[in-house]
Amino acid sequence: MAAHIDAVALTRQIVRMNTINPPGDEEHCARHLGGLLESSGFKVVYHQLSSSRASLVATIGGSNEKAPLCFTGHIDTVPLGAAKWKMDPFAADTDAGKIYGRGTSDMKSGVAAFVVACVNLSQKLERSPGLELVITAGEETGCQGAFHLTQKTGALGRAGAVLVGEPTANYPLVGHKGAFWLNARTRGVTAHGSMPEKGINAVFKAARAVAVLEKFRFDNPPHPLMGQATLNVGTIRGGLNINSVPDEAVIGIDIRTVPNVAHAQLKAELERQLGADVELETLFDLESVYTAPEDPWVHEVFEVMHPILGSRPEPRAATYFTDAAALNVAYHTPPTIILGPGEAQLAHQTDEYCVIQRIAESVAAYEEIARRWCNI
Repeated sequence: MAAHIDAVALTRQIVRMNTINPPGDEEHCARHLGGLLESSGFKVVYHQLSSSRASLVATIGGSNEKAPLCFTGHIDTVPLGAAKWKMDPFAADTDAGKIYGRGTSDMKSGVAAFVVACVNLSQKLERSPGLELVITAGEETGCQGAFHLTQKTGALGRAGAVLVGEPTANYPLVGHKGAFWLNARTRGVTAHGSMPEKGINAVFKAARAVAVLEKFRFDNPPHPLMGQATLNVGTIRGGLNINSVPDEAVIGIDIRTVPNVAHAQLKAELERQLGADVELETLFDLESVYTAPEDPWVHEVFEVMHPILGSRPEPRAATYFTDAAALNVAYHTPPTIILGPGEAQLAHQTDEYCVIQRIAESVAAYEEIARRWCNI
């Protein structure tokens, strides 16, 4: 049995481990967490994403009658950005009830909290439906670690429900938008810039495509919680130099979808509107995640969070995506809630911090949610 460990202390320990992605280097953090779980009776398997990069899956208990509850979170973080930090981003210093550092909110505090909650319950879990903890590398660059697990035979077990510890200030969210990223490519024929009539200008084709994208409207009704899907042109590049006719241009399109938008149909409609001059290539395809607020487990989680929040939660959804979009396909779309101690508005920000009190609250919440699921 592992010695008692405090979730705030564990948060500080793993924030001091630099897992900025790229390059990631998550393995030392994964093995630190895995060691704590293993010494508490969990079976831990590491899954190498690449050199010095690993995800882990930890399991305990199990029952034929009821699938385990899954807790999931990622341990990579985004880069620091250009702005100077007031606090050392890897010192995990505390001030005025907050821990500062890269990854404090997104989402090492959440991972630390569910690891500690599960360790605290571990002695009672062996003869229960059990838990499956999925701690991933590579989430920030497109859920690579989660997809790696879903594609690896036998890496994941079962899950009857999924709790994602992403930052929500401990407010339970019942879903998030999907992400559908496309490259729109136009091709031309190069020529000398002084004789443009001898070429075909791919940038002009791209400009016409951008005008179509600006006017594009989704025809689905808005989702009751997530509203309407959105489309943004994030990048455009084309041409090699100023004095040549460009023979290629590429537009980067970021679409955030809601549950009633089918990605394949959306791509077909964009192809129709953009026409034969534009080739669409899918870069990233993550469906939205949504659990109806009427779901019994959602009701139960809301009940657990009521005294912690001071009022009963109302159904809400996140704008960002999570690993659940990848994992839920492998788990056959169980009910899913996003709930973590971090502050969503501080994710990816300079001087990121997490409120210390929220970490203790999330440990208590995770323990109660797991107790109820496992009947312990």
